[in-house]
Amino acid sequence: MTATAPPPATAEPADDPAGPPSAGPARPAPRTRPGALWRRSRWWLLAALVLALVGTLVAGIPGSSAYDPLDPRSGDPDGTRAADQLLRQHGIDSRTAAGPAELAAALRADDTTLVLTRPGELAYHDLAALAALTPGRRSRLVLIAPDQPALNAFAPGVDALSGSGATLPVAPSCPLPEAARAGTATLGGQSYQGRPGDTGCYPAAGHHLLVSRTLGDQQVIALGTGAPLTNGLLDHEGNAALALGLLGADPHLVWQTLGPNDYAAPEQPKTLGDFIPAGWYWGTLQLAVAGLLAALWRGRRLGPVLTERLPAVVRASETTEGRARLYHRANARGHAAETLRRAARHRAAAALGLPHTTGDPDPAALTEAAAARLGRPAADLQHLLYGPAPTDDAALLRLADDLDDMEWQVRQP
Repeated sequence: MTATAPPPATAEPADDPAGPPSAGPARPAPRTRPGALWRRSRWWLLAALVLALVGTLVAGIPGSSAYDPLDPRSGDPDGTRAADQLLRQHGIDSRTAAGPAELAAALRADDTTLVLTRPGELAYHDLAALAALTPGRRSRLVLIAPDQPALNAFAPGVDALSGSGATLPVAPSCPLPEAARAGTATLGGQSYQGRPGDTGCYPAAGHHLLVSRTLGDQQVIALGTGAPLTNGLLDHEGNAALALGLLGADPHLVWQTLGPNDYAAPEQPKTLGDFIPAGWYWGTLQLAVAGLLAALWRGRRLGPVLTERLPAVVRASETTEGRARLYHRANARGHAAETLRRAARHRAAAALGLPHTTGDPDPAALTEAAAARLGRPAADLQHLLYGPAPTDDAALLRLADDLDDMEWQVRQP
């Protein structure tokens, strides 16, 4: 095999016999002008500014709350966590009840105040079942903005009248101790008309925004709105005192929770991710997508595959010897032995007519077929083809010779 001749070297210009030319004054390195730098970077700066603006706008979008309004676990302005914490500080045992079964248990409990924050969401048969229960002794039922079906169930004779959604400071003007101690409170919403014997407080347009009735051991209070109990208005007027008076009369307090998230497990301790607004995740995703698009845009594009003639032909024996030197330098006798055994197994399997593809042939079938053809014990062939790695170079050479003999005998039995 002939090796291809290397290309002729390019002739270099001859040196001037007069010697190298005299060196002139050193030229300063070219500097990038500010205008060119600005033209190259202005689009990158504009893209970064747009991404930062979009991320800020997305992060400022408020996320949806996991709790409904008037939920004692909600820290939103329409939640009641502040009132619940205030009651807990005064020794009130507070918990939530989701579903008619838990509400029924709370209604039958003694010394318990049950707050129906959403009585209008109870079905008619649930209202009838709860109204038929015997309430606990020294108990109180607080209805927040109840509609007429809820009033018919828990306070028959009290009529729900059309009210206003606006909340304004209103004086109590009634002898109810809780309202008298609280004074002016922020009320509005539904108004009610009770019957003789009921106590009406916070008058509005000839009606009352709060009506109280005592039925045996239970006191029922209809409150036109839950605004004075919320986090956003609890510190206004006498709202905090009214919340303590209405909800803190008994040592136990139960809040109604009927939202879709109220059936989840109790609130777990917050992690760092819980304090990150949801908009920041979308902003990070947008930045990642923008970075990926920029990488695809500015990435080097590969052209078509081209063939190139090698400058020299390398013999296969040189490649084999080079790999052998690497094995010898690394003392990789086990790897070299496995390479020899694998090649011998494939060639022996082909000579014996055993099925095999790219994988290793079946060890049991190979040793049995080779032992039958050679008349040797299968254990010897098993040790030869699948035995341990040699411990020194002499053992590796013996293994190579034994493999060659075995292949020659298999091919020419």
